[in-house]
Amino acid sequence: MSVAKPQTDAPLLRVSGLKKAYGAIQAVGGVSFEVRPGEIFGVIGPNGSGKTTLFNSVLGQITPDEGRIELQGRDITGLSPRALNHLGVGRTFQTLQVFGKMTVRDNLIVAAQEHHGTLLSRLFAPADSGLSDKADALIDLFRIRHVADKKAGELSYGQQKLVDIAMAFMSEPALVLLDEPCAGVNPSLVGGISTLLKDLNRRQGGSFVVIEHNMDFVMDLCHRILVMVEGQVMAVGTPDEIRANKQVLDAYLGS
Repeated sequence: MSVAKPQTDAPLLRVSGLKKAYGAIQAVGGVSFEVRPGEIFGVIGPNGSGKTTLFNSVLGQITPDEGRIELQGRDITGLSPRALNHLGVGRTFQTLQVFGKMTVRDNLIVAAQEHHGTLLSRLFAPADSGLSDKADALIDLFRIRHVADKKAGELSYGQQKLVDIAMAFMSEPALVLLDEPCAGVNPSLVGGISTLLKDLNRRQGGSFVVIEHNMDFVMDLCHRILVMVEGQVMAVGTPDEIRANKQVLDAYLGS
């Protein structure tokens, strides 16, 4: 059962007419959608459908050829990932981004430090920038207390994945983009990740955009889902609407 639908329709993220081509290949061809405050929004589609290009455009890693990206009404098109991070945009990657030689707790603290005051204030702050309590709260939420003082590189892949996701939430971002959070994860852990993300959604109230190939995960987690095929939006709707869409079933999900 998915989490409750947000009560407001005012968009947190608005993408309008986004286009990106690589030579003659139109990777994204005029995509538009909105993500509401507190919404978990899924993006699905077959390989080559343009999901990653769309994701990286929103995250400032590539510059779109046309279109506009707005965060809380502000034009953020073409801003750098660092600038977006300071505006409250977090992300996870398909590949792990943990610091293997640092403890789990220190990984979480480092992930939030650049949001904690100015450079000068951090120079005179405690070594943990006063973030240990926040890190410990996420450690407990993610049920990784038993490995909190271990080096991240010594953990199993699944445990490292949990640390990686937790790091994205240390700064309590308004928007988090999660790139295949279940990739490479043991199937027994997938349900746990879904439960954690629902809990974070309720506690922190941010919006999530999730790219994921695991359809059961997406259908259970997301309020609404965008389906991309060949750089275009085929459909946007609730999980029930997407399941019932014959065009989507024929093109992607299979009947």
